[in-house]
Amino acid sequence: MQTTVEETDKHKVKLTVEIPTDRFGKDLDAAYRRVAQQVKVPGFRKGKAPRKVIDAQVGRDAVVAEFLEDAVPTYYREAIRENELAPITDPDIALEQIEEGKPLVFTATVEVRPRLQLEESDYKGVRVERPPTEVTDREVDELLDRLRERFAELDPVSRPARPGDYVVIDLRATVHGEEVPEASRPDYLYEVGSGEFVEKLDQELEGKRAGEILKFNATLPERFGDRAGQEVSFQVLVKEVKAKRLPKADDEFAKTASEFDTLDELRQSLREQMGQNKERAADAEVRDRALQVLVNAVDVDLPDTLVDEETEHRVQHARERAEQAGVTLEQVLDAQGFDELRFRSDARAHSLRAIKADLVLEAVARKEDIQVTAEEIGKEIGLLAASLGRDPKDVARTLERTGQVVTVAGDIIRSKALDSIVEHADIVSEGERRAADQVSDETEEPSEPPQQDRAEEQ
Repeated sequence: MQTTVEETDKHKVKLTVEIPTDRFGKDLDAAYRRVAQQVKVPGFRKGKAPRKVIDAQVGRDAVVAEFLEDAVPTYYREAIRENELAPITDPDIALEQIEEGKPLVFTATVEVRPRLQLEESDYKGVRVERPPTEVTDREVDELLDRLRERFAELDPVSRPARPGDYVVIDLRATVHGEEVPEASRPDYLYEVGSGEFVEKLDQELEGKRAGEILKFNATLPERFGDRAGQEVSFQVLVKEVKAKRLPKADDEFAKTASEFDTLDELRQSLREQMGQNKERAADAEVRDRALQVLVNAVDVDLPDTLVDEETEHRVQHARERAEQAGVTLEQVLDAQGFDELRFRSDARAHSLRAIKADLVLEAVARKEDIQVTAEEIGKEIGLLAASLGRDPKDVARTLERTGQVVTVAGDIIRSKALDSIVEHADIVSEGERRAADQVSDETEEPSEPPQQDRAEEQ
């Protein structure tokens, strides 16, 4: 196979493909055999009719159409791989020569994904600040308090309810005097300020004592399904107010809440856990920041087709997530104070950054000659299968059949490219950067003496 690539327009190329005579002939013979199997010709066994008879009975054009449908897409894919092109639209294919005894020649005009060319100096030595990972005593105290919250008990109190308290209420919702079961709750234990029911309920409960009766109207939010958006009349009887009583932070609590015998041991364990979490978070942040530095430095003109497709993919994904939650995307956006135009604008901005990031990582992978092994793909498929609760072999077969195994390989290669960027990055802590900037400011000498000093010198 001989191929040539000619750039015909911005992001468009014309691929000319020439298939050798012998291969063209073999594939055309295969098309004739397939057609012969599909028709019944008197005097010949099925599949044994010669070409001339097939041409007379079916027509050569039908055979050529069969050949083109099967063989040309295969030739096209091979040519794309050979020239390392990444099409983003379907090709416009034109036959230039299709005569037996001569090479088959066709052209394919297609819009392709741009490619970046980077030098090592472009991505090695990227300066990145690493977030601090030191764990403070205050953070340990806050984590310990959250652990104590899990073991808290509720004690009745005579004072008015305040945020964080729990109340036992009889809540009855009606519309024109008819009860709304979906929004009614007898003996309902509710945390004041949680916002888990309707916002107006929290406002009304705050400052109320046991025995008080509340009446108010409120609109039901999205989680009430078919009732969402309906205005409902509420009557609430406050039966009891309870406050959380946290256990003392002592050795006894440590024994109850953990495998440790002392509070000091528990605090040290919490500090180590938080430190590990901060280290992992800092590692992830360094990766994000290193990639963002390169993305910001890249100036690449992206095809609208590519950006539009990625934007639509993100919008559709958001729509599917909303539907899984039992609401529409429009309802989600309305609750967040967004409209679809603004949402699409944000999605397009994220798409631009994501595409540029992929192009950067692909360029680094080519420069570093990063490859992916079958073992790495198998491991990734295993993780995917575990998350889906499916057999890895079934997932592998599905990915192979749909061609998505190429996507898996691409994700691995891009991840390894980012590993390489981080490995060669100039990583400093945020504290070190601030200290260095301060020293630089203090030691920097003025380029010329102040005006007053020069006057005195004169």
